[in-house]
Amino acid sequence: MAKAKKKNNTKEPIEKQLWETADKLRKNIDAAEYKHIILGLIFLKYISDAFEELFDKLKKGEGEYAGADPEDKDEYKAENVFFVPEIARWSYLQSKARLPEIGKVVDSAMDAIEKDNPSLRDVLPKVYARGNLDPTNLGGLIDLVGNIALGDATTRSADVLGHVFEYFLGEFALAEGKKGGQFYTPRSVVELLVEMLEPYKGRVLDPCCGSGGMFVQSEKFVADHQGRVNDISIYGQESNQTTWRLAKMNLAIRGIDSSQVKWNNEGSFLNDNHKDLKADYVIANPPFNDSDWSGDLFRKDGRWKYGAPPTGNANYAWIQHFLYHLSPSGQAGFVLAKGALTSKTSGEGDIRKELIEARLVDCIVNLPAKLFLNTQIPASLWFLSRNKANGKFRNRIDEILFIDARNMGHLINRRTREFSAEDIAEIAGTYHNWRNPDGNYEDVKGFCNSASIERVKELDYVLTPGRYVGMAIEDDDFDFNERFSKLKAEFEVQLTEEARLNKLILENLGKIEVKNG
Repeated sequence: MAKAKKKNNTKEPIEKQLWETADKLRKNIDAAEYKHIILGLIFLKYISDAFEELFDKLKKGEGEYAGADPEDKDEYKAENVFFVPEIARWSYLQSKARLPEIGKVVDSAMDAIEKDNPSLRDVLPKVYARGNLDPTNLGGLIDLVGNIALGDATTRSADVLGHVFEYFLGEFALAEGKKGGQFYTPRSVVELLVEMLEPYKGRVLDPCCGSGGMFVQSEKFVADHQGRVNDISIYGQESNQTTWRLAKMNLAIRGIDSSQVKWNNEGSFLNDNHKDLKADYVIANPPFNDSDWSGDLFRKDGRWKYGAPPTGNANYAWIQHFLYHLSPSGQAGFVLAKGALTSKTSGEGDIRKELIEARLVDCIVNLPAKLFLNTQIPASLWFLSRNKANGKFRNRIDEILFIDARNMGHLINRRTREFSAEDIAEIAGTYHNWRNPDGNYEDVKGFCNSASIERVKELDYVLTPGRYVGMAIEDDDFDFNERFSKLKAEFEVQLTEEARLNKLILENLGKIEVKNG
């Protein structure tokens, strides 16, 4: 008998293997709580690795490190490395991993690191001594994280640990469902925004930054395109302190300066931490249709240049907040509920008209359903430009590009869709070809259309891409009569079968003898 074919034993990516093991150790802990436990350990491993690498160089005392003291905090500060006290070093934690009091040991480590590194104050989780976290499981997690990407410290820390951290953020967001969407914008959406906006250099602002994914992708974009990462300055704000902590760790593990990523519980509208900032790029995913944004407290705010937004919906407040923070040649790319493309409620239509007439709207992308974890509300991407006639791109002041991507992407599970790299390249490439002086843009029926402002005016300033791109051209060999006849025949077969089954059921019921008494 022939042997059965071997299963495809392609090795799973390290981050997926780690996730599967970590998830088994979760036991009865909610994903919302567990993410702080595991992400805190990954972060601790990262800063310990970076510290140990520099510690060894200082200890050897060769070349520029001659006569250096490996326990001098200033030596680490000078190299932009976090100082890790002895009780928080990974080797010390691993030596205690099997002790019943390991939870207290890790909490003490987090406290000690915050004490020696002011930029991490109130950032690190101290959740390891709680009763619902079994010491044996915590010891298992420490061993698991300790084995991540054995190799040189630089690769292990900056690359692999950062990638694992981000992967885990996404998996926890999936596990938490709606709540997960509050701290995590799906990776493929962030990649699309960044690829379209191309933030090569300058000041990048996200006033509702969640766990910092927009910034990580911006830095990655520059690195991928051989740019200088230091040419980008990051500015952010987050109103949820727990989410802000994730952002600070996410950025630190990537070596990104997060000193201008601020937290206050009032939020960007009430307490703007970057009042005077004029950014080169704004990139954001604000809460959809937020009705609780305290809009009644500042009806005559200076940011509402194009009209006062309704108190019951923050969509047009966010748009104008982004514009307020853009430099004279700045650009913005952000996610917004699709309803904002057509709404006329409480003056929203008038504000949209003003934005269009001011030649600020550059491109609108219609997104497919099921991209976002926390809502089933259809969404769109908006791209605004303060100067559509600038020399960097061609003059497109009297045009708006519409892209309908509703049929793009693929399902990764029953309720979640994502864009492929090819999808992102196609959408971003269409935008770049349209706005670049040497681009070879063409309208594609059902997908993209470059509409004049006059055309938008004719359609009453509605910005839904479907109104402009039209229906996709069907295959020439489509035969309606043939398709209709086929469907009719299938339906008749189903009706015949249903009638046969109903008759059989009645006959069988008639054979059942009911006895009384």
